Amino acid sequence: MPYYVFSIQPGAQLEQRAEFPAFAAASAHAKALRATLPPKSLARVKVVFAEHPAQAEDLLLQVREPQPPGDE
Repeated sequence: MPYYVFSIQPGAQLEQRAEFPAFAAASAHAKALRATLPPKSLARVKVVFAEHPAQAEDLLLQVREPQPPGDE
């Protein structure tokens, strides 16, 4: 399964920026994209592991419950 790099704008607007076969390359690309964002930008750049872009978008849009501290 590939790694996808997405930019997320306020309002949950997703834009697929790249796809990579390995995490290291996806992570490096995401870090480079983050470095180009203006200092007070509300945009985020995320890497997600998924079977296809639609699944990646679904994973990024899911609301996750915060874990209690100490439950590791």
